[in-house]
Amino acid sequence: MLILLPPSEGKAGPRRGRPLDLGVGPLADARRAVVDALVDLCRGPEPAAITTLGLGPTQADDVRRNARLPDLPTAPAERVYTGVLYGALGLTSLDASAHRRALSRVAIVSSLYGVVRPGERIAPYRLGGGVTLPGLGGVAAHWRAHLDPVVGGLAGRGLVVDLRSSTYAAFWRPTADLAPRVVTVRVLHEVDGKRQVVSHFNKATKGRLVRALLEDGRDARTPAAFATLLDDLGWQVEAAPRTAQGTRLDVVVRAL
Repeated sequence: MLILLPPSEGKAGPRRGRPLDLGVGPLADARRAVVDALVDLCRGPEPAAITTLGLGPTQADDVRRNARLPDLPTAPAERVYTGVLYGALGLTSLDASAHRRALSRVAIVSSLYGVVRPGERIAPYRLGGGVTLPGLGGVAAHWRAHLDPVVGGLAGRGLVVDLRSSTYAAFWRPTADLAPRVVTVRVLHEVDGKRQVVSHFNKATKGRLVRALLEDGRDARTPAAFATLLDDLGWQVEAAPRTAQGTRLDVVVRAL
């Protein structure tokens, strides 16, 4: 089972650690292209960088940090990404067995790094998934050209549980042969019989859901088996008809 997560906007900045090393792996060149474009932008006129990145005037520190990316200390991604989903997931507080599963089953889709594992060392950054970088183009389009073989390789013959937000869903879309093994999850908050998507509930529930899966340890092989697994773990799950992107499951919650 491969569990795809979105990144978080909030990131912890390590105080010490070796500097960023993009390595020689399958994504090294694609990562380097994004890092170079982002650093070049942020070392130029600050107002232009703020506008391009969609930031406010009080977020100039993010631009300055981006400009120092090659020299920033790094830490495992599980310690860098923060926010509601990652707070509920609590990767670093899992017991040893569940943490080993997290290292092998979880992958985080990132504007800067493409795909990272929880144990991979990264530097904090500020780059939204909808940004267009000078000299590179749209970040989403850049990664669409590189992620298919990587995600396919990580998935192998197993199930892909796709918990990405719509912005990061644009970075990679399943091929026709993989789509039958892809499950997307939507969280619906039900109040007085009415259901709606609420960002906070969505993120927190996805974090708790992934934690429950990692602690349980079972490895569902089909969308139907995954729905049964969630039901066994106490979640209210409703399946929608399969589409070209996979099978959607709605998880209905009534309290956070």
